[in-house]
Amino acid sequence: MTNSEIRDFLEAHADARYAAFSASLVPGAQRLLGVRLPVLRALARDIAKEDWRTYLDGAADDSFEETMLQGLVTGAARMPFAEQLERVAAYVRKIDNWSLCDSPATGFKFVRKHREEAWQFLQPYLHGDDEFAQRFAWVMLLAHFVTDEFIGRVLDACTAVPPSGFYAMMGKAWLVAVCFAKYPAPTRLLLAGGRLDDETQNQAIRKITDSFRVTEEDKRCVRTLKRAAARNK
Repeated sequence: MTNSEIRDFLEAHADARYAAFSASLVPGAQRLLGVRLPVLRALARDIAKEDWRTYLDGAADDSFEETMLQGLVTGAARMPFAEQLERVAAYVRKIDNWSLCDSPATGFKFVRKHREEAWQFLQPYLHGDDEFAQRFAWVMLLAHFVTDEFIGRVLDACTAVPPSGFYAMMGKAWLVAVCFAKYPAPTRLLLAGGRLDDETQNQAIRKITDSFRVTEEDKRCVRTLKRAAARNK
């Protein structure tokens, strides 16, 4: 599909009311058409069956959805792993809000066959100072690295790496909550050890206590770990 054909398709599926709703949820998002994510995912799968390299090499960034589509196609297309990482890196440079980060990142399941290489790939983003690039790294960890093999390294990263901005902090808190749901014992030690900043600690506890995957007993336990300043508010 050409850029013109893609734009025509997106405009045909645009919803102005949904665009306004999305804009209220995604601060900083520009030029929203109001195309729902399932439609974008289906379009990405169709493009991935065609000449997706030509598409990605010349894809337009004229709307939020056109940019999002590039990330979705990168995850859906079949290609050598090294090339896929190069194209992921090109997409990360375009991320300027949480939605452009989260939806593609959680779909990058191809990294699960190459976790060690992908872990190394993520380190510059994790340790960098770009807010949304770091959020991308946290979301990649929570979606693809909360495993028996990597849980120790993931929790160590949570201890060692400070968040580089609000949206990075929220991604890190989300990661801690996912870790707790799957590995409560070591994650409880992290929360009890005072090794997270106050904001990340309390946001993680909020997400844990909202989770259906966590027992009521565990929720009562983690509530006691809220920082005193937050409890007194």
